[in-house]
Amino acid sequence: MAAADRFKLFRIRGGVHPQDRKQLSAEQAIEPLPLPPLLHIPLQQHIGAPAEPLVRRGDLVKKGALLAASQGAISAPVHAPTSGRIMGVGGYPAHHASGLSVRTITLKPDGQDEWIDTLDPVVEPFNLPPDEIARRVAEAGIVGMGGATFPSAVKLNLRNRYRLHTLVINGAECEPYLTCDDRLMREQPEQVLDGVLLMARALGVERILLAIENNKPAAQAAMGEAAQAHAWVTVVGLPTRYPMGSEKHLVQTLTGQETPARGLTADIGVVVHNVATALAVHEALRHGRPLISRVMTVSGGAIRTPRNLRVPLGTPLSYLVDYCGGFVREPSRLVSGGPMMGQPLPSTRVPAVKGSNGLLALTDEEVRADREMPCIRCASCVQACPCGLVPLEMAAHIRAGSLDGSVKLGLLDCIGCGSCAYVCPSHIPLSHYFNYAKGELAARQRAQHKQNETKRLAEARSLRLEAAKKAKRAAMLKRKQEQQAKQAKSAEAALSETSQ
Repeated sequence: MAAADRFKLFRIRGGVHPQDRKQLSAEQAIEPLPLPPLLHIPLQQHIGAPAEPLVRRGDLVKKGALLAASQGAISAPVHAPTSGRIMGVGGYPAHHASGLSVRTITLKPDGQDEWIDTLDPVVEPFNLPPDEIARRVAEAGIVGMGGATFPSAVKLNLRNRYRLHTLVINGAECEPYLTCDDRLMREQPEQVLDGVLLMARALGVERILLAIENNKPAAQAAMGEAAQAHAWVTVVGLPTRYPMGSEKHLVQTLTGQETPARGLTADIGVVVHNVATALAVHEALRHGRPLISRVMTVSGGAIRTPRNLRVPLGTPLSYLVDYCGGFVREPSRLVSGGPMMGQPLPSTRVPAVKGSNGLLALTDEEVRADREMPCIRCASCVQACPCGLVPLEMAAHIRAGSLDGSVKLGLLDCIGCGSCAYVCPSHIPLSHYFNYAKGELAARQRAQHKQNETKRLAEARSLRLEAAKKAKRAAMLKRKQEQQAKQAKSAEAALSETSQ
């Protein structure tokens, strides 16, 4: 392992220092959550096309069985978190602020928790070619578990399109309250490192940077000890500053290189993966286990006993709350993930999914529900923005209905970190404006795409009909010419007979 204390870090602009409140759960070791009476497993737990179900009501399945197959290049399969009977495939509230119904498989556990070998474990996975590692990661249904939920195999295959040199493992966990990645690194450093080294082999990189904020000294020590035998792995301590875990800002802090606007970190030769993703890769290749559970932090002032739990995917969040002793008082807000970038949840009825790293039940005091006041143009939001944007002006354009104006000011470069809203003395919910505008732009883009597709199909139909008409006219003309030729030939024959 390279010496971390000699590693040069680069300053990035903006950022804030919210109270981290990690002490609520940081010393809580990871506990396995008992199985709930029912599991609700959504078919879409990733970015891209939803998986297609392979089971029907009444089917009996084993733990790890393939329940739904991936569809297309950007997709991920879904596996059974335990053994039991399929109760149905239908609508169930989504793990999303909208709470809208999404296609979901409901599984009733039989209590046996009996495995089926759907993936073959590998005794020496470092002998596998890179393509085979990526293929097995895809088969295991592994997605980015830091919250992005991008299918991990797609990122592992970036070596085919980019010249890569560095793998960054994101152990920053800069969101307040969350401690699940911290606990993983403290409790399973060898397994996490094994997954990291396997991903590095798949990517063909020559350097690994394992980045951990300085408020996690035990995790830094554990990962440093595990990595001692690997000179190309450097455990880097990061300043405790939000949003240090933002992918592009993390890479800039470590390398000094800025990712191009609307580009990928792969454009500058770097790929970023999360700590929990590395552990999932280890379990898939070493033990043949698909992604069927994950570690979550359950915390917040309204939770009686904050904990870190290994949760079977599809478990209703209400079951987690009950296991943690219930609510001390009615929460003011339920949040999936951290309080800065997490999504508000409509209820605890929704299930845990692959991207769920935390459930927070926040009190009134923690939510900061202050009344919105007029902007005093103090520019605090500009100073806090890590992307160098002007949040105040962008929000003004959105309020005036000029989404194009906000896009010209850099709306699409906003990472939605919420630093601007956090520092605003007038309590203007700036990030809410940006989330609304991005959603509206995405809806317009979908509508425009649909319109263009309809126009393309209509034009293609017109061309087909015109070609059919032309072919019909040509056939009629040909038949007419053949008839005329035949009649002329008959007339010539008749004239010849008369002249004889």
